[in-house]
Amino acid sequence: MAGEDHVRAWVENGVSALIQRALAFLPSQWDVDTLQAKASAIFFEQYQQCHAEKTVLYLNVMGTLEQLKQQEIVMAIVTNKPKEFLGPILSAFNIEHYFDFVLGGDDLEHKKPYAQSLLYCMSELGFEPRQTLIVGDSRNDIEVARNTDVLAAAINYGYNHGCPIEADQPDYVLSNLYQLISKVLK
Repeated sequence: MAGEDHVRAWVENGVSALIQRALAFLPSQWDVDTLQAKASAIFFEQYQQCHAEKTVLYLNVMGTLEQLKQQEIVMAIVTNKPKEFLGPILSAFNIEHYFDFVLGGDDLEHKKPYAQSLLYCMSELGFEPRQTLIVGDSRNDIEVARNTDVLAAAINYGYNHGCPIEADQPDYVLSNLYQLISKVLK
């Protein structure tokens, strides 16, 4: 069994990449290509049943979202997570009303860190790169910001393949999401 520490390091580039990383962990006698479709079906079936079970909001997320909404900041989600799970997860935490646009990892041909997802989001909302800030927790978020000339703020307690986010050189490093308001948007 891989264990939670390995799985945490595999999270980020979408379900397909997560499954590929998990299958690569198997002994070499297994035919990974053959198992990919079966593993994907099992993953989606299981995730459908427990998508918000162990999911938690980080410290100060609710307060920060509320403050940003009161300041009439337009907010969107651009994630590599499949779209079918986004609504139920957002609903489970009653936060869907904070976001003006939600883009899932399977909505477009390319996921983060490719520029397509963030450019599409900005286009849909009518924003230019100089008007946009991405807030994330991984190198994919920093890379998509660089690929679109957008500023990047990164929380230092998220995923990121087990590496410190500071190594990816975001424009801002946050140790608490509320610093987005007190440090970045002041």
